[in-house]
Amino acid sequence: MRPYQTILIFTTGIIVIAIAVFVFYGGGPGGRGVAAIGGPFTLTDQTGRTRTEKDLNGSYNLIYFGYTFCPDVCPTALQVISNAMDLLEKDLQNSITPIFITVDPTRDTVEHLKSYVENFHPRMIGLTGTEVEIAKAARAYRVFYSKSENTDDTTDYLMDHSSIVFLMNPEGVYMTHFTHTIKPERMAEALKREIGK
Repeated sequence: MRPYQTILIFTTGIIVIAIAVFVFYGGGPGGRGVAAIGGPFTLTDQTGRTRTEKDLNGSYNLIYFGYTFCPDVCPTALQVISNAMDLLEKDLQNSITPIFITVDPTRDTVEHLKSYVENFHPRMIGLTGTEVEIAKAARAYRVFYSKSENTDDTTDYLMDHSSIVFLMNPEGVYMTHFTHTIKPERMAEALKREIGK
């Protein structure tokens, strides 16, 4: 196993445990048992349009943080999301928006992000921004990321990051989460349970 994969699995595990404990013990605003996941951000989508968290309201959202140069984990997660979406009935599918937020804004420009997300579900939105904007969004979603220290190359490098897909409701409130290792069929079934009530 590659060193970055070990770090990724470890950090993802820690974050998943933290979220589970937070929800189980009634964390979140007012102690209502809602995890403090999500919050304000201002980013730019793959068409160059400015987007805030308010633009996502009114739709269920599957939010994943990653980067386009990721060799395996990110494309796997995005393909799982795409395949799960395809397994849903059209009306349910149309109520969900997959969101890919880069943690590598230096390389993931608007143009590059556009060509990347086109490889996945047609409803997918790609978001990028400045380093500060990305850091703010990542903090809101309790996402860890950092540039790998195993390279001195300024253009060819890996990013260590947590790999979690967050399901948010139309008001931007956390509902549940998945890891990139889940099967599309299981994600689709979970989405039906959570949303298709």
